[in-house]
Amino acid sequence: MTTTAPPGAVLSRLRGGVARLAELVATPLVPSDYVDLLDPLRSGTDLRGRVVSVHPETRDAVTLVIRPGRGWRPHTPGQYVRIGVDVDGVRQWRTYSLTSPADRADGCITITVKAIADGVVSNHLVRRVRPGVVLQLDQAAGEFVLPARRPAKALFLTAGSGITPVMGMLREAAHELPDAVLVHSAPTVDDVIFGGELRALAASGRLRLVERHTDRDGILSVEDLQALVPDLAERETWACGPAGMLDAVEAHWAGVGARLHTERFRAPVVAGGEGGTVLFSTSGVTVEADGTTALLDAGESAGVLMPSGCRMGICFGCVVPLREGAVRDLRTGDVTTAAPGDGVLVQTCISAAAGSCDLQL
Repeated sequence: MTTTAPPGAVLSRLRGGVARLAELVATPLVPSDYVDLLDPLRSGTDLRGRVVSVHPETRDAVTLVIRPGRGWRPHTPGQYVRIGVDVDGVRQWRTYSLTSPADRADGCITITVKAIADGVVSNHLVRRVRPGVVLQLDQAAGEFVLPARRPAKALFLTAGSGITPVMGMLREAAHELPDAVLVHSAPTVDDVIFGGELRALAASGRLRLVERHTDRDGILSVEDLQALVPDLAERETWACGPAGMLDAVEAHWAGVGARLHTERFRAPVVAGGEGGTVLFSTSGVTVEADGTTALLDAGESAGVLMPSGCRMGICFGCVVPLREGAVRDLRTGDVTTAAPGDGVLVQTCISAAAGSCDLQL
């Protein structure tokens, strides 16, 4: 007698087969990256999102429309999200502001990424990511948001990609702000991210927009800002942009006692050198290593219990988190950098210190 399994049982066995296959090909430490191939956005897995579409904003910036998995919790506009993406076989994590309102009709979220010089992740997202790519996600976080009780007078001060968190706020609440001014700086008119949408908001009367095109007008100073917005001391202000701009704004606002909220994008990690101080932070061991000694060997020589396998870069048995700093691949010379929270993994058997670095061991 022939029996036919119900569709649910067939699907369950198929999923199980995919999971077992993934376990065979995955690295020892991150097999979950390869399972749930049938439904990567389902609940119960690590939170992920699928890129639905990619929209150019300027010559070096794009908006990624992402459908988050079913574990995603609604965000507040102005918050940021950590995105994990595999670049040339290495999981990289970066933080980007959410540019979508909380109640987008299709349930998707958006981030807008500007490619920066030597930016491994930003250039990958802008130049190479296409619809269908699955990204790792964290839940939204951050306090750079509008209060529930909207201010009577608001000022948004942004430059470059600093417009991204503010765009999320404006898409959500521009119609709820009785008096809002945006002063935005970019090199040229074509470099203004969301330029068309911002000008449309201004034309509708929901926003007073002041554009500063620095190639022509020069860098905006606090004195210029005072002339452009004479009542700025009366305005609750949200500022996001380069560190120099925020330093000047914070110093000025401290003197006038105005209400100021700032959002700083972290500075890039300093490029690595040859060798450096290696901190094995879990063990509390610090060693000085030259640029030719594998981190695996440096750790073992200092008495650190180091995971290992083939010791030649094949089995991935030595993969550990690089919490901060820079390391160099001894085979290719490529330098990998990380800042706290990036979630970068490195192979210690084929990596050497390229400056100070902190390994979670």
